[in-house]
Amino acid sequence: MSSLNINRWALVSGAGFAMLAVIVGAFAAHGLKPILNAYGLGLFEKAARYQMYHALAILIVGFLSAHKDLSPRWLSISALAFAFGIVLFSGSLYLLALTGIRSFGMITPIGGVLFILGWLALIVASLQRPGSKS
Repeated sequence: MSSLNINRWALVSGAGFAMLAVIVGAFAAHGLKPILNAYGLGLFEKAARYQMYHALAILIVGFLSAHKDLSPRWLSISALAFAFGIVLFSGSLYLLALTGIRSFGMITPIGGVLFILGWLALIVASLQRPGSKS
């Protein structure tokens, strides 16, 4: 992925994930309130909150990709880890809340690890010079 591609992809996907977090949060607050119990609503709220946090992180990575002193490779890894983290972490919580199938909860920590790896990759991108081998 070139720096321009990282930038465009991160901005579009970050904005899309943020928009979906607002939609899902509103849907839970208004449409699911009479259907879900407090536990299910709490799961939805947590999923939407973490989705928004990491959508904003993807947007930040998109803006940072224009910075020539940061590693585009590690910025790409960071953005992808955040995106897959959203799908696995938030997605599994949404599914758990809607279906009650507890095995979806086993996927959630994988998404959490991806969030951590995304932040770690952002740290590496900030410390590593572009073009270096490691």
